[in-house]
Order: sequence, then C-alpha cells, then structure tokens
Amino acid sequence: MYLIIDIGNTLHKMAVFSGAGELMELRKYRQLTPNRIAQLFNRYDISHAILSAVGQYSPFVEDHIRQYCPLMVLSASTPLPFTLRYHTPGSLGPDRIANAAGAYRLYPEQNVLSIQLGTCMVFDFINDKKEYLGGSIAPGIDMRFKALKHYTKKLPEVKKKPAEKLVGTTTEESILGGVMNGICFEIEGTIAAYQQQYGALKVLLTGGDADLLQKSIKFPIFAAPNIVLWGLFEILRYNVEK
Repeated sequence: MYLIIDIGNTLHKMAVFSGAGELMELRKYRQLTPNRIAQLFNRYDISHAILSAVGQYSPFVEDHIRQYCPLMVLSASTPLPFTLRYHTPGSLGPDRIANAAGAYRLYPEQNVLSIQLGTCMVFDFINDKKEYLGGSIAPGIDMRFKALKHYTKKLPEVKKKPAEKLVGTTTEESILGGVMNGICFEIEGTIAAYQQQYGALKVLLTGGDADLLQKSIKFPIFAAPNIVLWGLFEILRYNVEK
C-alpha cells in the first residue's frame, strides 16, 4: 500500500493506493494531525509514502510519517517517469509536476493539456515524447471576482456560478458574465492555440472549480478529479519499482 499526501493552500489530502493503483481511501482535512496520520497506518499495511506541498504544514508531519515508512518529498530533483524540459525546474511547483504525472499516467505517449481550476488557473502540457514542456498560470475564478471588488470603489463582489447570459443587463450579471464567460473563452482560445501548434491532444479539466465550467467549454474535455493524487501515486510507484 502507498500513502499519498497532497498539501494544498486550502485542504490537506491523504489517499491510500494499492500497489496495483486502486484508490482505497481518500481523506480531506483543513489540517493534518498525528492522530489522523496514525489512523491510516493502523488501518492499512503502508510500505511507502510521498508528500507534495504547496501550502504550509507542520514539520511533525514528515517526522511522524517516517516513524512508519520511508517518505519521499516531491521536488524537481525527484526521478520522474517523464523528462522535465522546464527551464527553471527549481521554481516549478510540486503540484504542477504531479499534475503532469497524472496526465502522463492517463494518456502515455500522447499530447496532453491538463487544466487545473483552483486558486489559480494552471495549464500544464506534456507531449507525446514524454516531455513536460511547461504551460501557463493565470488568476483563478475567486481571484478574479475578488480583484474586481478590491481594485474598484463601487463594484460588488459577486458569488461565482455558471453564467447564463452573454450580455449582462445588471451590474451583477455583467460581472458574472465577464468573469465566467471570459475564463471559458480564455480556456477555449488556449486549447485552440495548443492544437494549432502541437496537433491532436487530450484535454483534462481538474480542480475545485472544474464542475462550474465543464459544461460551458466548447471543446472535448475529460474530467480528471484527483489527478494530482494519481500523479503522486505514479511518481512514487515509479521510484519504488526503480
């Protein structure tokens, strides 16, 4: 059994995978504790663990896991089943590495564009030669709504939801359409640009806000929930078998 830990900006996730790649259990917390970690080790025969962190976490987490099994902390220097072509790998977030690994696991030796919709909107591209080339980072949905409120004197902060209109007839509808339709057009334009440059590709959509936009994007896309966890499993399995 493998323990996968993904520490994000909002949630801390722990997942247990079998060696064959079956997701046995997934838990989500605002904060990890020694007791929560111990519960999984008491329930499963876990032999290896991997941790990826973009958010803050207590140093006890690593120490506590290492009492039970070897722990790998993901970084740009971790051996990967694909090649990093990013020019500044030291600045590459572990979530993006794991995201690329998840895309590679789903569609090996194909062009894959994976789109994460969370705090930021992140595009990651891995080509059919098993090379991670990079991508782009833009403000996420919440960040766009909050920026309109923060940087103006009179515009309200609007609650996010799918936009039903192209033409807003109130200020609230105009903001909603500007943000939600705008981000859809941005995604569609980016997909089209990748297709023009690289040819056929698979497009994955993941992240906390993916459900809000999945039906509004006019391209064939595949929902990929928990792709970061699957990517971390793939990286850990690759290193254990290696």
